[in-house]
Amino acid sequence: MLKQTLKWRAEYKPEEIRWEDVAEEAETGKIYRSNYTDKHGRTVLVMRPARQNSKTTKGQIKYLVYCMENAILNLSPEQEQMVWLVDFQGFNMSHISIKVTRETAHVLQEHYPERLGLAILYNPPKIFEPFFTMVKPILDTKTYNKVKFCYSDDQNTKKIMENLFDLDHLESAFDGNENTPFDINKYAERMKEDDKKIPSFWTREISPSSVATDVPSLDSIKLDTDSDASDNEKIVRSSDSVTNTGLMDPDQNSVNHEDRNVSAAVH
Repeated sequence: MLKQTLKWRAEYKPEEIRWEDVAEEAETGKIYRSNYTDKHGRTVLVMRPARQNSKTTKGQIKYLVYCMENAILNLSPEQEQMVWLVDFQGFNMSHISIKVTRETAHVLQEHYPERLGLAILYNPPKIFEPFFTMVKPILDTKTYNKVKFCYSDDQNTKKIMENLFDLDHLESAFDGNENTPFDINKYAERMKEDDKKIPSFWTREISPSSVATDVPSLDSIKLDTDSDASDNEKIVRSSDSVTNTGLMDPDQNSVNHEDRNVSAAVH
């Protein structure tokens, strides 16, 4: 996986994507990095599929990759993972594509392994459930178990959100207290400033003493025990934890210094 990712990065050059290359895809606020983290310091990407404004798979994946790179750029040194918050308000099946979903899963699983800590699908409509069942075979087990169906009228969902986020910063779409609408002009300025940091990010020294923070799974959040079966089905629990695994045999030829920086940032 490391070899394939290094090859992909050499060809796709994700670190060279800049805001100007994806601004048109971003203008509706369909994906953006929030200005807050969760309580474990994980970067948060907010996604709103109903605001899809593009039909090209290439453009959508390029913007996703830009967002992934930006989320990694803004991770604290002791954190390696991010959270996706998916708002389904206004969603219908015309906003989603099997082809894009398949490519998204491929990029995420093959080139950003273990970067996703949790994906919260907030108030998905009933029509989405058969689609998710259909795409389940293209998701590996770890990724699938990180996807949580959450509903605003469910008490366990409220506890999960309260335990994960500061509600004063969380958007009202996820039952938080923040009502400021997405502003593309302000967001563009944030991204342009972040773009200036990219060259130094890829030439920085990676400290061998850096250790990822272990984030407790949702199982550690105390939930109501009197919830009925349907409530339990809504919140799919997993025992995922952050793991640091060696991807190369120590007897293999070592990669050069630049590749070590790349692999540390990716994996």
